[in-house]
Amino acid sequence: MRIVIAEDLLLLRDGLVRMLTDTGHTVVAAVDNGPDLERAVLEHRPDVSIVDVRLPPGFRDEGLRAALSVREQDPKAPILILSQYVERTYATELLADGNGAIGYLLKDRVTALDEFLDALERVAAGGTAMDPEVIRQLFARNTRDQRVAALTAREREVLGLVAQGLSNSAICAELVLAPPSVEKHISNILTKLDLPPADNSHRRVRAVLAYLNQ
Repeated sequence: MRIVIAEDLLLLRDGLVRMLTDTGHTVVAAVDNGPDLERAVLEHRPDVSIVDVRLPPGFRDEGLRAALSVREQDPKAPILILSQYVERTYATELLADGNGAIGYLLKDRVTALDEFLDALERVAAGGTAMDPEVIRQLFARNTRDQRVAALTAREREVLGLVAQGLSNSAICAELVLAPPSVEKHISNILTKLDLPPADNSHRRVRAVLAYLNQ
């Protein structure tokens, strides 16, 4: 994949560049601020961008705001947020555009290279890759969406795993369920969320967005 990185810490930025290069990917730009991120994405049109939340000069939410600006100009630009923090307001806005190709991982919870690379690939392919802690914090905001409130505890559990980007077979293994049971839960979820028949992967992304953007 062709990748853009936006990370202000030199050692982490260079470490990401080396790791991704060593695993066969190409880093087309590595920057340390929001404006340079926007320029790099619009110039290189990468397969995915890795973006920290807090960038210069304010170190608050500049990375997320730059990612939002990128998505306004290119709504399907794949973005993987990689941060120490869950920034709820702009994260929810970023997720809410309905286009998928979004991930949000916490730096201190990334413990396996293969899992990180898998998350990158899922986002680049138009899916989602959400850390369970990010899901928990965003989901805790409120329960205003009555469609989501109608889900059973097991359906919420399944949808939470879908939000992490797990396939049906991976969900079966995680919950020790038979494939028909997982398929039934997902069918019920899509029905309760009033998602009309369409491409299955697209419906899964829309279900995740409904779950997170309450």
